[in-house]
Amino acid sequence: MISKDEILHVATLANLKFQDDEVDSFVSQLDKIVGMESNLSSVDTTGVEPTYNMADTNSVFREDIGIHTQTREQMLENVPEVEDNLIKVPTIVDKEDAE
Repeated sequence: MISKDEILHVATLANLKFQDDEVDSFVSQLDKIVGMESNLSSVDTTGVEPTYNMADTNSVFREDIGIHTQTREQMLENVPEVEDNLIKVPTIVDKEDAE
Protein backbone atom coordinates (compact mmCIF):
# COMPACT_ATOMS: atom_id res chain seq x y z
CA MET A 1 0.00 0.00 0.00
CA ILE A 2 1.23 3.48 -0.86
CA SER A 3 1.39 5.80 2.11
CA LYS A 4 0.64 9.47 2.40
CA ASP A 5 4.29 10.05 3.37
CA GLU A 6 5.46 8.47 0.11
CA ILE A 7 3.14 10.72 -1.90
CA LEU A 8 4.42 13.78 -0.04
CA HIS A 9 8.03 12.68 -0.53
CA VAL A 10 7.59 12.30 -4.30
CA ALA A 11 5.72 15.62 -4.44
CA THR A 12 8.65 17.29 -2.67
CA LEU A 13 11.12 15.76 -5.12
CA ALA A 14 8.99 16.98 -8.03
CA ASN A 15 8.56 20.41 -6.40
CA LEU A 16 4.76 20.02 -6.33
CA LYS A 17 2.43 21.48 -3.75
CA PHE A 18 -0.85 19.72 -2.87
CA GLN A 19 -3.70 20.26 -0.44
CA ASP A 20 -4.27 17.52 2.17
CA ASP A 21 -7.48 16.32 0.49
CA GLU A 22 -5.62 16.02 -2.83
CA VAL A 23 -2.93 13.85 -1.22
CA ASP A 24 -5.59 11.55 0.25
CA SER A 25 -7.14 11.25 -3.20
CA PHE A 26 -3.75 10.35 -4.71
CA VAL A 27 -3.20 7.65 -2.10
CA SER A 28 -6.42 5.86 -3.04
CA GLN A 29 -5.90 6.35 -6.79
CA LEU A 30 -2.32 5.05 -6.74
CA ASP A 31 -3.36 2.11 -4.57
CA LYS A 32 -5.89 1.12 -7.25
CA ILE A 33 -3.27 1.47 -10.01
CA VAL A 34 -0.73 -0.66 -8.13
CA GLY A 35 -3.48 -3.19 -7.43
CA MET A 36 -4.31 -3.42 -11.14
CA GLU A 37 -0.63 -3.95 -11.95
CA SER A 38 -0.36 -6.80 -9.48
CA ASN A 39 -3.48 -8.38 -11.03
CA LEU A 40 -1.88 -8.14 -14.47
CA SER A 41 1.40 -9.64 -13.30
CA SER A 42 -0.44 -12.70 -11.95
CA VAL A 43 -1.97 -13.54 -15.36
CA ASP A 44 -0.37 -16.53 -17.12
CA THR A 45 0.92 -15.30 -20.49
CA THR A 46 2.82 -18.44 -21.46
CA GLY A 47 2.76 -18.81 -25.24
CA VAL A 48 1.34 -15.35 -25.87
CA GLU A 49 3.40 -13.33 -28.33
CA PRO A 50 4.28 -9.82 -27.16
CA THR A 51 2.30 -7.03 -28.80
CA TYR A 52 4.47 -4.15 -29.92
CA ASN A 53 1.92 -2.31 -32.05
CA MET A 54 -1.85 -2.60 -31.93
CA ALA A 55 -2.27 -1.64 -35.59
CA ASP A 56 -1.09 -3.75 -38.50
CA THR A 57 0.76 -0.98 -40.27
CA ASN A 58 3.81 -0.98 -42.44
CA SER A 59 6.55 1.58 -42.10
CA VAL A 60 5.39 4.86 -43.55
CA PHE A 61 8.86 6.38 -43.56
CA ARG A 62 10.35 7.25 -46.89
CA GLU A 63 13.90 6.39 -47.83
CA ASP A 64 16.24 9.12 -46.65
CA ILE A 65 17.55 10.53 -49.91
CA GLY A 66 18.69 14.12 -50.28
CA ILE A 67 17.02 15.99 -53.14
CA HIS A 68 18.48 19.26 -54.37
CA THR A 69 15.62 21.50 -55.43
CA GLN A 70 17.47 24.83 -55.37
CA THR A 71 20.95 26.03 -56.05
CA ARG A 72 22.96 27.92 -53.43
CA GLU A 73 22.46 31.11 -55.40
CA GLN A 74 18.67 30.65 -55.44
CA MET A 75 18.57 30.11 -51.68
CA LEU A 76 20.81 33.11 -50.98
CA GLU A 77 18.46 35.39 -52.99
CA ASN A 78 16.08 35.46 -49.98
CA VAL A 79 18.77 36.26 -47.40
CA PRO A 80 19.15 39.88 -46.22
CA GLU A 81 22.99 39.80 -46.00
CA VAL A 82 25.57 37.53 -47.58
CA GLU A 83 29.33 37.55 -47.03
CA ASP A 84 31.78 35.20 -48.79
CA ASN A 85 28.87 33.16 -50.13
CA LEU A 86 27.60 32.55 -46.55
CA ILE A 87 24.59 33.91 -44.66
CA LYS A 88 25.61 36.82 -42.44
CA VAL A 89 23.75 37.04 -39.13
CA PRO A 90 23.89 39.63 -36.35
CA THR A 91 26.36 39.09 -33.51
CA ILE A 92 24.58 37.95 -30.36
CA VAL A 93 27.59 37.69 -28.02
CA ASP A 94 29.77 40.68 -27.16
CA LYS A 95 33.45 39.91 -27.14
CA GLU A 96 33.86 42.17 -24.10
CA ASP A 97 31.46 40.02 -22.06
CA ALA A 98 33.44 36.86 -22.83
CA GLU A 99 36.54 38.12 -21.02
